[in-house]
Amino acid sequence: MERYDFQKIEEKWRDFWEERGFFKADIKDVERKLYYLNMFPYPSGEMHVGHGRNYIIGDCLTRFYKMNGYNVLNPMGWDAFGLPAENAAIRHKAHPRKWTYAAIKRYKEQFRMMGVQFDWDREISTCEPEYYKWTQWLFLKLYEKGLAYRAAALVNWCSSCATSLANEQVIAGKCERCGTPVKKKKLTQWFFKITAYAERLLKDLDLLEEWPERVKVMQRNWIGRSKGAEVDFPLADHEGTLKVFTTRPDTLWGATFMVVAPEHPLVERILEEREDEHLREFVERVLTVSEIERSAAETEKEGYFTGWWAINPVNGERIPIWVANYVLMGYGTGAIMAVPAHDERDFQFALKYGLPVIPVIKRPDGLAKSLIFPGSVREGFADELRRLNIDFEPGPVGVGRAGEGEGLFITLRGDHQIDRYIELIRAYLLPNSWNEIVGARWVFIFDDGVRELDSVEADREILARCKELEPEVRDKRTVMEMLSSRPFYRDVLFHAEYGEMINSGELSGTPGEEAVRRTIAWLEERGRGKAAVSYRLRDWLISRQRYWGAPIPIIYCDKCGTVPVPEEDLPVLLPEVEVVPKEGLAGIPEFINATCPECGGPARRETDTMDTFVDSSWYYLRYISPHDQEKPFDARLVNSWLPVDQYVGGVEHAILHLMYSRFITKALKDMGLLTFEEPFARLFTQGMVCLDGQAMSSSRGIVVSPDEIIEKYGADTQRVYTLFMGPPEKDVDWHGADIIGSHRFLRRVWQLVHQHLELLRESDRAVAIAPQDFSERDRRLWQRVHRTIKEVTEDIRSFHFNTAVSSLMELVNELYDYVTEAEAEAEELNRPLFKGAIEDLILMLSPFAPFISEELWQRLGHAEAILENSWPVVDEQALAVEEQEIVVQVNGKVRGRLTVPVELASDREELKRRALELEAVKRQLDLDARKLERVIVVPGKLVNLVVK
Repeated sequence: MERYDFQKIEEKWRDFWEERGFFKADIKDVERKLYYLNMFPYPSGEMHVGHGRNYIIGDCLTRFYKMNGYNVLNPMGWDAFGLPAENAAIRHKAHPRKWTYAAIKRYKEQFRMMGVQFDWDREISTCEPEYYKWTQWLFLKLYEKGLAYRAAALVNWCSSCATSLANEQVIAGKCERCGTPVKKKKLTQWFFKITAYAERLLKDLDLLEEWPERVKVMQRNWIGRSKGAEVDFPLADHEGTLKVFTTRPDTLWGATFMVVAPEHPLVERILEEREDEHLREFVERVLTVSEIERSAAETEKEGYFTGWWAINPVNGERIPIWVANYVLMGYGTGAIMAVPAHDERDFQFALKYGLPVIPVIKRPDGLAKSLIFPGSVREGFADELRRLNIDFEPGPVGVGRAGEGEGLFITLRGDHQIDRYIELIRAYLLPNSWNEIVGARWVFIFDDGVRELDSVEADREILARCKELEPEVRDKRTVMEMLSSRPFYRDVLFHAEYGEMINSGELSGTPGEEAVRRTIAWLEERGRGKAAVSYRLRDWLISRQRYWGAPIPIIYCDKCGTVPVPEEDLPVLLPEVEVVPKEGLAGIPEFINATCPECGGPARRETDTMDTFVDSSWYYLRYISPHDQEKPFDARLVNSWLPVDQYVGGVEHAILHLMYSRFITKALKDMGLLTFEEPFARLFTQGMVCLDGQAMSSSRGIVVSPDEIIEKYGADTQRVYTLFMGPPEKDVDWHGADIIGSHRFLRRVWQLVHQHLELLRESDRAVAIAPQDFSERDRRLWQRVHRTIKEVTEDIRSFHFNTAVSSLMELVNELYDYVTEAEAEAEELNRPLFKGAIEDLILMLSPFAPFISEELWQRLGHAEAILENSWPVVDEQALAVEEQEIVVQVNGKVRGRLTVPVELASDREELKRRALELEAVKRQLDLDARKLERVIVVPGKLVNLVVK
């Protein structure tokens, strides 16, 4: 028997596919079109097997859908601009184009070796003038619509890359490219006004039913919509107001200080009016820390009093303005009203800096506490507590008030109990003593009366009175600082829940469900604020101070101002240089000097290039007509082929690329160029391939090269192992020792065919025996074949490639058993059935292992290629005799149904596994995001998934 010479076989079929052009789409035929798209790569060096996973998935699906009669468009291009190429060019004193195209050449070689095929007639590269001309055209269109603008702003600055970064390109305070800590720097930059589309970007996520839920959650969180109010706080002793956005206007009466971000314009104004060396030093120090670190819960809250004051617009109180590290300019207005009684960060800040804390929202649970010190009440007090059914525990209270001794730790529940307790305290309190109630009520009871903690003035008065009576509290700056020294009180000193308004003027007593609405109405009636919606999303910073990018098509003229380059003058070409200056385009005088398109006078070109995410925000449109020199895309064809039917790429692009592409699509639709709102109908995010638990990374040298695998085992083995090693949406660890199993599987297929090659060539599957005349052995094989066709078909469509490969392995085992049993019983094989089973096996194997499949198909005597054949069709008759329907529920509601072989209908583990993989169920819940509590299986009837 001829050995399995995979190297010879694979080279033969690589040439064949390329010569025959099987992967070229007919762009004019849209009747059964399918636009499949992998996120195009940034070509850097060469691929590792982690990169290969994405493209092997794509090639498998392309082959499958072609065999199912679809006109599949699966193009490829290159996200070719970017910092790594430029930095490499600077290091090696070479042009980045040379480095980039060497990497592209290597990538294409590796694609070819893996058998990954594309419609190469549609190849694009974002660094070619034929492409970036239209990226510049896109900029001009956005500029015309007021969606591109230039503004001075503090930006994220990477000193190593010498460029600004978008917020999304800062990961844990560091540049996502090089890992350098990011600092803030003020520059005049170009922005795209993505915030104008914030509401649509958020709302339309609901339309994306076939996107992973976790991706949609990430986008929702990044957009960060909050409803609340904008409130104006007049500056005391200065002109102007400080505007804040708050989601809790119902707590305004409890705002006892203001906090602004270090980047806030007010800070600059304060420093201009009065030089404060310590304030400046504090601001500069905070700005060296990333926003993520500053806002982290574990980061210590730091602040500095600016010396300025504001007026609380609801009660007229003068409140101090602080600058602090935990307030970010990127959220709301960059200024907050601090309500320490109802926000944990504000509470900790107030305790640290001795700022008053005034409760203005009643605790919904009605819980209050009181601590009785020894010697502060008359005898018999404890007996009265018992009579009133008030909970208390005796215990040591430490030194204080009347000295050491045992006190009473009292817990009160509800207004009725609190009122009776106040009466009791007033009757039993000894002279020169006091008692406090904290939590659901804030009352200080002295021997001559009761004082509520309802204002800053009350805070001062109560504290002064307590200091007169108790030396131990004379170092405390506020009532809350005094109370917080008692551990018994600490869990009731602040709360962030909604509830009845208290200490809030005429709105006191407003129930929680009405509090926000009535407060906003109160503000609007008096012109002190208004209802507002705020977004975490910020405008897209696109300026980059580099060379290797698409030049921004803007000219600056002293006479005419900012002038867009006329469309007929596009593209603005990158200047040819032998050595790229570190300053980027700003270091090339012959590029900078230009002529004004309006007046003809001397002018200067913009030297910033565009963020590479601009290039990738529209590339999926260009593939439809990649060689069109008159327009960026053929609108008629684009509107026929798009949105992309299936988009595949890493979840790391959930915020950046996907959000930007959605924005650009919506903007182009509003310009009348597109008829669809969303660029990608279905999205699949594949997991990472890891090595020893770490994500593969070329820069860190944690890689396995596909070249090594292909040389030793063949491309088919790499493909099968890649698709078999785990669910493609999950991260998986690459185990080199396990790959031999996939190679053995392919050798078994090879041997199975060649051991019976002559018989198979002589057999005709068309001359088949009717199923009713099958032997029991024939029937088992017949049923297994058609069950496999059904399983593999459904699994490929559902991206369950690992279980599809497993089904094929089971079919191969069945075929070997079929032959062995026939030989043992000295019976002839059912030739038509056996040949049909072998052919169906090869056809189903071909998307996974196309080289060996084509070779075996040809050796069976077929003149046409596998891609010219149809996918096997299930004979429902083979399934009907042995299947049972199982209802699948989520929390008791029917979400889908399973059809399983009768012999599996009582297999609890198998039913659970299949239910969790059911696509209809996955669309209802994301098991990565929600906790699966338990699985209830009623054999033969239902599976109920209980999730939390």
